[in-house]
Amino acid sequence: MIKIKKPKLKYQALSGGEAVAEAMRQIDPEVVAIYPITPQTPIAETFAKFVSDGKVSTELIRVESEHSAMSATVGAAAAGVRAMTATSSQGLALMGEILFVASGLRLPIVMPVANRALSAPINIHCDHSDSMALRDSGWIQIYCENAQEAYDNTLIALKVAENKKVRLPIIVAQDGFITSHSVENVLILPDKIVKKFIGKYTPDYPLLNIAHPVTYGALELPNYYFETKRQQIDAMEQAKKTLKKIDRDFFKLTGRRYNYFEEYKTKNAEFIIVVLGSTAGTTKEVVDKLRKKGLKVGVLKVRLFRPFPEKEITRVLGKTKKVAVLDRSVSFGSFGPLFTEIRSALFNLQKNPAFQRGIKSSCNGVSGKAGSKKLFIQNYIYGLGGRDITPEDIEKVFQDLIKGDIKEKIKYIGLRD
Repeated sequence: MIKIKKPKLKYQALSGGEAVAEAMRQIDPEVVAIYPITPQTPIAETFAKFVSDGKVSTELIRVESEHSAMSATVGAAAAGVRAMTATSSQGLALMGEILFVASGLRLPIVMPVANRALSAPINIHCDHSDSMALRDSGWIQIYCENAQEAYDNTLIALKVAENKKVRLPIIVAQDGFITSHSVENVLILPDKIVKKFIGKYTPDYPLLNIAHPVTYGALELPNYYFETKRQQIDAMEQAKKTLKKIDRDFFKLTGRRYNYFEEYKTKNAEFIIVVLGSTAGTTKEVVDKLRKKGLKVGVLKVRLFRPFPEKEITRVLGKTKKVAVLDRSVSFGSFGPLFTEIRSALFNLQKNPAFQRGIKSSCNGVSGKAGSKKLFIQNYIYGLGGRDITPEDIEKVFQDLIKGDIKEKIKYIGLRD
């Protein structure tokens, strides 16, 4: 346990991108290989200025593409140093091939992502289709509501990634423009405290240690490949335990408490919205408004998407009556990614209260009935390509749940006729 006296801090006006760059400055990675892409650009621009001003000792590699950025980052991490990059949208898609290499080689890379829609058509605004498209790449995924969380989670992610029992890369996602470019008050820790919190990096198997030679990128045929993947699976499970411990240390250091997800007024809620990212802030305001009217509503904001905390989430949702899951991405031909995870969790965990009430399939998602008790879950798609979602939209979702007359398999928020 790290024992550090809590510092007195002053707020700084920073965008989400600048807040992440501040965290990177304090980490001072030996290598950052990066290619600018909107809306990740504030991260790259701000950090490049830190390099030019001599505020970090980082070797900044200006590569010709995001594929090269991740390739260079993998090479540096394999060599045994802290290495980072950042990206968005098509850049993340272009990196896709190398993301699997990074996780398969168990390299503790932290990559901030400013979520942005995928082309075509070309769109530079926020949705979660880029990171969701790579949710099975073996990277841990953490989603942030605001600039403060983007800063905090970058530091926390580094500690998780470098843990000896984890050694996996991590995406720290924030909503493009909505968070990455919006200026908010952010509490930045003193550099000395951050250095003590993250500690000195000691790689396990550095490629350039000629006294103990190792091989990276070896061929594994059917007799070994399966076991390697199982080790990654075990590391993902270990990541949950490690994150919980590091979150506790961070709370004792800063007073800011994190968990796999945030519950907001869910204790006695009969109607709950589940959501990722910045939309949680809007949803909380609507919850406050409806609570004043006597409606038992709440919001569950998922922070950790990979590994997915199904048991913990189900303990919360299994106590309510109706759930709406809001996805800011689409899985063509199926339900939204977040909805799919939530519904699978409710089906598969036989010991959760929702299952015990008798869940069965319905055209509206999941419903179960035993006597007067009922659980219902509905998928909503919203915000694709940066389409705004308003408090009125959120209130309409709660009203849908309360009225219970939903006929559609998937509902779409803010879609023009």
